[in-house]
Parts: sequence; C-alpha cells; structure tokens
Amino acid sequence: MGSGRNLDSILRIPVLIQVVLGSATMPVANLMKLGRGAIVPLDHRVGEPVDVVVNGRVIARGEVVVVEDDNSRFGVSLTEIVGPPNSEFNS
Repeated sequence: MGSGRNLDSILRIPVLIQVVLGSATMPVANLMKLGRGAIVPLDHRVGEPVDVVVNGRVIARGEVVVVEDDNSRFGVSLTEIVGPPNSEFNS
C-alpha cells in the first residue's frame, strides 16, 4: 500500500525538458563581438534530428514541428527513444 503512495510522489516530481537544436564552440573574443542580428552557425543541419534532454541527459531525438492548435508555437515529434548505454532500447 505504501509503495503506491511513494510511486505517486515520484511521478509528480518536475523535470526540466530541453530541446537542443545544436551547439557551437567559439573563443570568448568572438562571443564578445556578437550583437543583435548576429548568426551563430550550429553543428546540426536542417532536417537532422534534435536532441530531447531531461535533466542533462539525452532521452530521445525528434523532429521540430509546428503545434497544430497554435501555429505560433513549435513542438517536437519523437522519432527515437534513447536508452542507457548497452540497453535493449539501443539495439
């Protein structure tokens, strides 16, 4: 009986979900020169899957989509679930 309550408590813990479109590396000097309208090229290309990160760990990959109910917002359609290394999810 008590384990059900514990599980319910765990399932209500908030987690931070981030969608990573890509990353870039540059010297601080170049970073300091960035201004409004500057473009920073990322390591991902258009059409490549984006990483879905929960609390710092990649858990899935997906495609960026426009949310059907509100064309001014983006969402992610999951295309791959990433499991821990050497797990059945990675087979």
